[in-house]
Amino acid sequence: MSKRDWGIDDPQETYWYNTRTGQVEDGPQSLSVDRIGPFSTREEASRAPELVEERARKWAEEDARED
Repeated sequence: MSKRDWGIDDPQETYWYNTRTGQVEDGPQSLSVDRIGPFSTREEASRAPELVEERARKWAEEDARED
């Protein structure tokens, strides 16, 4: 269920990626341990695993340069 389904009006709608189901959620619907976000668009949320991998690689590269 989305926030709209609960009658909550949020002018800044957010999207989350559920790591367990692989689905994009309108607003936080699942347990926090199972989701990544928030994202501002559905498309961005659907790319969550890719974005997480990119960011992890960049952080690892930065750490390697600092050592």
